[in-house]
Amino acid sequence: MGSVPADAGFFTSRHPVWTGWRRNLHRYPELAYQEHRTSEFVAQRLTDMGIAVQRGYAGTGLVGVLKTGEGPNIGLRADMDALPIVEEGRQDYRSVNDGVMHACGHDGHTTMLLAAAEYLARTRRFQGTATFIFQPAEECEAGARRMIEDGLFADHPVDEVFALHNWPGLAAGEVSVRAGPQMAGFDTFDITITGRGSHAAMPQEGTDAVVASGQLIGALQSIVSRSLDPQSAAVLSITQVHAGDAYNVIPQAVRLAGCTRFFDTAVKNRLKTRMRQICTGIEVQHGVSVSLDYKPVYPPTINHLRSQQMAADVARTIVGDTLVHDDQNPSMASEDFAFMLERVAGAYLWFGNGPVASFGALHTPTYDFNDAILPTGARILAALVETDRR
Repeated sequence: MGSVPADAGFFTSRHPVWTGWRRNLHRYPELAYQEHRTSEFVAQRLTDMGIAVQRGYAGTGLVGVLKTGEGPNIGLRADMDALPIVEEGRQDYRSVNDGVMHACGHDGHTTMLLAAAEYLARTRRFQGTATFIFQPAEECEAGARRMIEDGLFADHPVDEVFALHNWPGLAAGEVSVRAGPQMAGFDTFDITITGRGSHAAMPQEGTDAVVASGQLIGALQSIVSRSLDPQSAAVLSITQVHAGDAYNVIPQAVRLAGCTRFFDTAVKNRLKTRMRQICTGIEVQHGVSVSLDYKPVYPPTINHLRSQQMAADVARTIVGDTLVHDDQNPSMASEDFAFMLERVAGAYLWFGNGPVASFGALHTPTYDFNDAILPTGARILAALVETDRR
């Protein structure tokens, strides 16, 4: 197996144009399943490149197809949606859509994939098919799953699929791609504790759901430390507590909400089982009723070994051995590219965005994508298609 490093000169020469594209997308961010302008922007540029476009996947999602002959079909995916965050940046391309911003760099991901597509369409230095997947609704809305349900892989049977995500804190241009789990699975839960309300001065006349909720919160936090193997990573977080409206009334009900994170299904199932057991115990102990609604959201993002090794090798030919890491710890954050990796072999790469002090952290009001990394990211994506897999 050999790889052909995509020609660096082309990517350098087109960098100013692609920077303009990225900043245009940044200026007009759109939330999940509302990426109409973004989808139109992408479709127009793919069409200008002579790439066939198929639309209608998950509403605003679209696919570009470039075929040069017989050979493997390689999928490359970018996410397009933004986040409901008020941007604090002062740059002249800051968001004009109030309360919406590209705080996760999907504007950069979309631009890098468009850039890779432009290069491949001009050079056609590969045998087979390049499938460019522009996905809506990555942020907690499972756009990848909806694209698959709408026939993505039935219509476009790719042999492998890859995605890049910018990673603040990793030096600009560095790559991290590990075999096995790269990102955690993500589930949510809602718990309602129902007792019998009473006057706050006469608690004996009621059944206190607030006290029960406090006991429940503490007990749930013992699951990871006492019910799981210490070598099995997991997180259980209570992120919402809602109860009462008055100083002198013990409310009848308390609602809790939160999420779990995990790297394998056995750990997920153990978390869910212990949560149900603890809820039942609280019912008996406090004389309340406790309902648990546990909802699966995203599976873990699991890189396939052969694809991970090839992606690392391709990255090394472009950025050098010392800038490619295959042994960094996975992240407890989650990513719906996991749904694609459940169906097709592939790998998910982190791509250094530079210092957090300079470009901000993901999902924060001060974040910005580092335009300097556009050519290298696009070059890696293109080289994943050009790689000789024989």
